[in-house]
Amino acid sequence: MSEPNWREATRGLVLDEHDRLLMVKYVFPSGDERWGTPGGGLDPGEDHHTALRREFHEELSLVDVEIGPHVWSRSHLFPMLSGHDGQRERFFLVRVAHFDPVPSIGWEQMRAEFVHDVRWWTIDEIDASLEHFIPGRLTTHLRALLADGPPATPIDISDP
Repeated sequence: MSEPNWREATRGLVLDEHDRLLMVKYVFPSGDERWGTPGGGLDPGEDHHTALRREFHEELSLVDVEIGPHVWSRSHLFPMLSGHDGQRERFFLVRVAHFDPVPSIGWEQMRAEFVHDVRWWTIDEIDASLEHFIPGRLTTHLRALLADGPPATPIDISDP
């Protein structure tokens, strides 16, 4: 069997001073809705930090932010409209002061990229919500990260 045609992606675990997590709501053409962390695919020639800074600017109008350590990695196989077989993601811890996120590219372009909302969530709100969140076991992993701090090497949080 050949190696999957992966899309390389970068994600930010954007946490404010009260440990609220910034999430974006994806609404796919299938009607499937999921809340995930901000970020996206790497453009040709981009490294993860450059791509994450670009995505933060586009999705959140967040600039001049310090990107912290790579804390999680995730590989996820699913058919993508881009023709990829799935996505490999690196998650970076990003601490910021609370702000009101507004997409610099505008909501029309955000919706074209399947993003329909952006908001802050507490861990307890995520646990109590009937919404679907990605990655799987998000709050379990996030609670461990907040309790133990960044791991010495990134943790693989891929779904089994």
